[in-house]
Amino acid sequence: MRLIALLRNAERPSPAWVAPFNQLLTGERGGVIVAEEDGRLLGAITYSFNIAIRYGGEYAQIEELIVDPAARGRSLGRLLVEAAIAAARTRGCAEIGLYGVNPDNVPFYARFGFEAVGPEVRLGLR
Repeated sequence: MRLIALLRNAERPSPAWVAPFNQLLTGERGGVIVAEEDGRLLGAITYSFNIAIRYGGEYAQIEELIVDPAARGRSLGRLLVEAAIAAARTRGCAEIGLYGVNPDNVPFYARFGFEAVGPEVRLGLR
């Protein structure tokens, strides 16, 4: 599939993706929402649920958003993000965010009300 090929060319292609992806599929720690047409996968968004004291509970994080280049321009990205936001609201999350967003994509997310909040600091453990 074209989407799988795009993910394979992403930053960390690895069989290690299988276990986390399966956890998202259960809905316990997040979710996967797909856009299909006539049985053809056109796009997908994955999101995770996390917990933080500062929120007094859970928050959500968009992990991946991918739309097949041949299907772009049909508002699929918008529909997928709206669905992830709705899932986070339904879950009772205090916030939904994403990290490491491409600066060219900031205006896309701003349309939903996302705002840039400070620099990110990380330590890779693998």
